[in-house]
Amino acid sequence: MTKKSDKPASSTIAQNRKAWHDYFIEDKYEAGLALEGWEVKSLRAGRVQLKESYVIVKDGQVYLFGAHISPLVSASTHVHPDPTRTRKLLLHAEEISRLIGSVERRGYTLVPLSLYWKRGKAKLEVGLAKGKQQHDKRATLKERESEREAQRALKSH
Repeated sequence: MTKKSDKPASSTIAQNRKAWHDYFIEDKYEAGLALEGWEVKSLRAGRVQLKESYVIVKDGQVYLFGAHISPLVSASTHVHPDPTRTRKLLLHAEEISRLIGSVERRGYTLVPLSLYWKRGKAKLEVGLAKGKQQHDKRATLKERESEREAQRALKSH
């Protein structure tokens, strides 16, 4: 999970916009995914949803849990696809230990932010986040609305 580099918007497969609403994202990492062949085909077709997914740390490994990759109709008959199986995230050992420290000791959460292609490989952008409370969400919405109104005022003049 190396630090996120700038990526072209056209390579994005799926985004988790709800994560930005529910969490304060403090740091971002890039992780590879251990996928099966039918999953890669489904990703190329854009049949993935990150909305209800989250990242868990278990036995010194990091896993993507709850992401839904819909199998294509043309999937092989001898493979029985599981759309919501737990998928392993591929990271460097020092990054995993840093994340484990943040999650276990400082109360952070790991949230999947977006899934995209990079040099022909599927990558997952993972955010190190703290949960927002209801009043924080309202404050964020008010802030966004005031910025929009300021932009409108500038455009009309």
